[in-house]
Amino acid sequence: MKASEDLLTFSGPTPYRGRLAPSPTGLPHLGHASTFLTAYRRAREADGVLILRNEDLDTQRSRPEFVNPMFEDLRWLGIAWQEGPDVGGDYGPYNQSQRRDHYLAAWRTLLDRGYLYPCRCSRKDLAAMASAPHENDEDDEPKYPGTCRPLFDADVKNSYDSPAGINWRFRVPDGRAVEFHDRHFGAQQFIAGRDFGDFLVWRRDGMPSYQLACVVDDAAMRITEVVRGADLLKSTARQILLHEVLGIEPPLWYHCPLLKDEQGQRLAKRHDALSIRAMREQGRKPQELVEMLEKRLRH
Repeated sequence: MKASEDLLTFSGPTPYRGRLAPSPTGLPHLGHASTFLTAYRRAREADGVLILRNEDLDTQRSRPEFVNPMFEDLRWLGIAWQEGPDVGGDYGPYNQSQRRDHYLAAWRTLLDRGYLYPCRCSRKDLAAMASAPHENDEDDEPKYPGTCRPLFDADVKNSYDSPAGINWRFRVPDGRAVEFHDRHFGAQQFIAGRDFGDFLVWRRDGMPSYQLACVVDDAAMRITEVVRGADLLKSTARQILLHEVLGIEPPLWYHCPLLKDEQGQRLAKRHDALSIRAMREQGRKPQELVEMLEKRLRH
């Protein structure tokens, strides 16, 4: 069975399957620890399976030397997973860099169904959009103004055999309310075309976007609940649209509060002093770190 067929025919209830999805672009910090511990606990409480997926698609920032320390730090916290790059499983490979055929099959399906168009905006254009004023939230993809949308019609699918060399965007249904229930934050609603615009599904550097890769892999790995940070609430709305047009039943959603530093900024991998590895080297104990995280989230 082809990857696309396997992906699109999956439906129906399955036992709980959660996932950890770290990226080897730096050392995991306390913010990651908080989210990953939540994912681990929810899988354990549901007597389910936890999968670790190594999200190493970003070839410019991902570093192989961060992969094993990432595993070591998570295990030091007491987190265990039953499937992953280091332990195997039935739904691998668990490194995104080895799953390109799955993403290409989904890109082809979206193109054939008329949901994609090529975006020829230059890097300079995109950089200007990224620096332009937009919502003061945690979302990392600024609203695309639709510059290239009217340049292409549905027949574009007959002109391309691959996504190579061009940014590809998903044409959102303007005015459509995308609603979902978050198991932590409750009812959520985002308006396509207002809260977010046509979003990338494939980049001109040859890589699928986070949105596409996440949807494809969560479906292929039979994930039933996605646990991740609150900065990805808007991404969930985008991904729900992809689920719909690909014919995939979406998982349940649980978004965790974000940890902030003392200046109120979201923790990032640049906060090396707050990395799990730094805490270990200071002689901290796992339980001490867990208690620290719980205290931060209460305040």
